[in-house]
Amino acid sequence: MPDQPETRKGVIRRFLDMSPDSAPKTVFVAVALCLVASMIVSATAVALRPLQEVNALKDKQVNILQVAGIYQPGEDVADAFAAFEAHVLDLDTGQFTDKFDPAEFDDRAAADDPQTSVELEDDPAGIGRQARYVTIYLLRNDSGGVDKVILPLHGYGLWSTLYGYIAVENDGNTIYGLQFYDHAETPGLGAEVDNPRWKALWSGKKLADENGDLQITVAKTPPPAGREYYVDALSGATLTSRGVDALVRFWLGERGYGPFLENLKAGDI
Repeated sequence: MPDQPETRKGVIRRFLDMSPDSAPKTVFVAVALCLVASMIVSATAVALRPLQEVNALKDKQVNILQVAGIYQPGEDVADAFAAFEAHVLDLDTGQFTDKFDPAEFDDRAAADDPQTSVELEDDPAGIGRQARYVTIYLLRNDSGGVDKVILPLHGYGLWSTLYGYIAVENDGNTIYGLQFYDHAETPGLGAEVDNPRWKALWSGKKLADENGDLQITVAKTPPPAGREYYVDALSGATLTSRGVDALVRFWLGERGYGPFLENLKAGDI
């Protein structure tokens, strides 16, 4: 009998007939697994985005409640946060603006947008660009007057940009609290900005002297102006301490919230 012609195998059949440890099959399986895994990760990220946004908003509200000294564990954060008024502040005038909706205004995006920010040549806080508008929060007392103002600030430490809030009393000059919520400073050193004992040092400190000159200082020794303007630097974290000193002085000075605080002192807020 004549020999039967050899049946030509298709591409898939030839691939399946390969040895399991062959290079082509190994590469194919690895690529396929990577594609499947990336699809799962992408789908999970999209599905979890709304939850992440809710958690980010809650974390922001908790930090504002904490720096204002009214956070109570276990309470409904949204209900407690309703006591605050959010306003978008024009830093140049120190007055509120109605150009933006405070509920939708993104401070970080505004700092990156040339339309709503300026590039800094003299940049002691190391932020590159400064937003012309920021969202601040007012907490009023029972009679309707301003009790505290919560001001966002940020600047470069040793390894990272520190983002936080400073709470100022209604006199526009007394610090109630300082709190950072986002940074990547060294654990046990620069990260001690989160230490409750160090944060407590800020309460009651003054920003400016009787002449209106900004005096608040983070250092190893008190400034000539006196201890009421002084916060002891973090032990073993000199550069982070200098960064905090620079960012606080920048944001509470004339190029930051200075005009707003003057309006607050004058009763124009």
